[in-house]
Amino acid sequence: MKLASLFTGAGGLDLGFEKAGFHVVWANEYDSTIWETFEYNFPKTKLDRRSIVDVSDSDIPNVDGIIGGPPCQSWSEAGAVRGINDKRGQLFFDYVRLLKEKQPKFFLAENVSGILHPKHAEAFNNIIKSFQDAGYVISWKLLNTNDYDVPEDRLRVIIIGYHKKLKKKFDFPA
Repeated sequence: MKLASLFTGAGGLDLGFEKAGFHVVWANEYDSTIWETFEYNFPKTKLDRRSIVDVSDSDIPNVDGIIGGPPCQSWSEAGAVRGINDKRGQLFFDYVRLLKEKQPKFFLAENVSGILHPKHAEAFNNIIKSFQDAGYVISWKLLNTNDYDVPEDRLRVIIIGYHKKLKKKFDFPA
């Protein structure tokens, strides 16, 4: 299955999907300090270097799924915790915009555990609703990446959506 990766960073999430048999054909990353690393690790993937706000659905090839982790600084408990009031926190809505326009079979979004802080409850619920309104059946869960062979003890919120036309809901393994 072909994937597009938004907010790709150095490609850690992409690498996991590639190891699972997926193929990341297109990626987007705005941070120029990461480009060289990503392109070294993924020489066959087209890297779009523009801000996500400047990317349209026609820029992204037809794919089966979209993956990505919108910037976490807005939600991180170690950061300013401005959440949706921070421009970076609002980039979740560009993820939703592209998802709504492309309508792939599924998506996976990940972010820091701080997004679940009670201070961000309304914003998080609005993000989930936006994914639903884009046409997806949503499942989400707080997971420790170490339980999935990632060599660090790191909590991450994983949001997975299957397109409604598939009539499926993702069930996280026990």
